[in-house]
Amino acid sequence: MKSKKRTYLSLFVVLVFVCAFVQTAITQEEKAASGKLAVLWTSGDPDVAHNVAFMYAHTAKKVGWFGEVTLIVWGPSQRLLAGDKSLQDKLKAMQQDGIVVEACVACAMNYGIVEELKALGVSVRGMGLPLTDYLKNGWEILTF
Repeated sequence: MKSKKRTYLSLFVVLVFVCAFVQTAITQEEKAASGKLAVLWTSGDPDVAHNVAFMYAHTAKKVGWFGEVTLIVWGPSQRLLAGDKSLQDKLKAMQQDGIVVEACVACAMNYGIVEELKALGVSVRGMGLPLTDYLKNGWEILTF
């Protein structure tokens, strides 16, 4: 009889640990899916764009590492995007997968490319306050 009670007790303990493990895994997945990522892309280097900034941002959205992903195009990256057809194609794919793309209007005006960026579906606006809001409201910020 004691052996049977120990068996039941052991099974109960194992079941509790399994349930706790499963709940932890679900909670981590939910947390990741609800997270918010802003990728601040400022580099004019095409290798950084192709092999780091775009690759990570797109993957983070597609596989659900973050629920919301925003790509902020700021400074020299704007000029690169406006003139690089392969980046433009990648940008369209990112937008189709739900990534929001924004660009600094002051920089775009300095480079004379406001209309080019808008034609790519980029929201061109003042970015100082939006970036500050992202920082203050729990967004993860990744800079390239």
